[in-house]
Parts: sequence; structure tokens; C-alpha cells
Amino acid sequence: MTVTQDLSFLTLITNASVIVKLVMLLLLAVSVMSWTYIFRKMFAVKKARAQTEEFERAFWSGGNLTELYQDANSNRRRGSSSGAMERIFAAGMDEYNKIQATAAHKNGVDANAMLDGARRAMRAAYQREMDGLESHLAFLASVGSVSPYIGLLGTVWGIMNAFRGLANVQQATLAAVAPGIAEALIATAIGLFAAIPAVVAYNRFSHDVDRLAIRFESFIEEFSNILQRQAR
Repeated sequence: MTVTQDLSFLTLITNASVIVKLVMLLLLAVSVMSWTYIFRKMFAVKKARAQTEEFERAFWSGGNLTELYQDANSNRRRGSSSGAMERIFAAGMDEYNKIQATAAHKNGVDANAMLDGARRAMRAAYQREMDGLESHLAFLASVGSVSPYIGLLGTVWGIMNAFRGLANVQQATLAAVAPGIAEALIATAIGLFAAIPAVVAYNRFSHDVDRLAIRFESFIEEFSNILQRQAR
């Protein structure tokens, strides 16, 4: 067997120690999970952005809020996929209409109470939407920060074994220690392979989610102003 064959990736992984193999297996599983969440989050953020833009166009087109609210309820009854901003809007209108209906049977409700109720409902819906958008981001952050150290653990263990093997060799040469060190370094390479995409994806998705959060918060404030004018 030639030196090139001996130092091929498959041969090095096959000949690695049990601890190094377990580290590689763990990193491979983490990498697969990371890429799964990356693709799922990519489609989810893209869909949320498109739905938000569509609802904003409908909301600011000057249409009737009651009709927009009825459309949102219709989408919920049909099980259609509605956007996060539309659900925030529907939550605010739900609470506003409930307080308004209660006021019709009593002596009336203060406008500020109606506005506060709608705002709290929208804030609660906003928190639910943000919780969904931010799901699995913590996992990507953990993969990005921990994977290199897990790979380094395998590398250190492999190098220790490589140098321990030199104790049984009459003449220590680079050819004798090179395969063991190469096996060990593969663990670090796999750790970086898992960490780099996770870090890039985390930073990108965090930025996108923050941008959506700003748009949601701005909408809540602007819609609250509209409800305040209607209440008065």
C-alpha cells in the first residue's frame, strides 16, 4: 500500500481510535442536524418575509380594516397559512372588538382601556411569533461555538495515541507518526466543517429575524395609533 493510500481520508477514519471515531460520529450527527435546521429556517424566514410584505401592501392600500380582519379570520378557519403580521393584526382586532362589544352592554369603556387591551393582545401574539422565528437559532449558535472544541478533543486524543505509539518504535521518524497525527487532525477538520456553516447561518438568520421584529413592532405602534383614533 502506498503512502498516499495510507493517508487517504477513508483509511485514516477507518484506522482512527475508538474515541476519535466517536468524536467524528458525534460531529457528523451535529452537522446533519445543523444543515437540516439551516434549510428549514431559510425557507421559514423567506416565507415570513414574503407574507409580511403581502400583508403590509394590503393593510396600507387604504382598504377597510373590518374586511381585512374578516379575511384573516377566514384564513384561520380554512387553515390557510397566514403571515405573522396578519396574526398579530387579528389578535389586536379580536381584543378590540371584544372590549367594544362589552362596552355596548355597559355604560361604556374608556378608550385607553380598549387600546391597552388591543396592544397587550398584539404583544402576546408578537412574542409567540418571535418564539417561532427564533427557534433552533440557539442550536446553531451552540454548534458554531462548541464543534471546534469537540473536534479539538478528538485531535488531542489522537495525537496522544500517536506519540504513545512511538514508545514501542526503535527509531522515531516522521513516517511513523504522520498517520496518527493525520487521523487526529481529521477530527478538527470535521469540527470546523460543522461550525463554520452554523456560525454563518446563525448570524444571517439573526439579522433577518431582527429585521422582521422591527417591522412587527413598528406595525403594532402604527396600528395602535389607528385604533386610538377610532376609539375616540
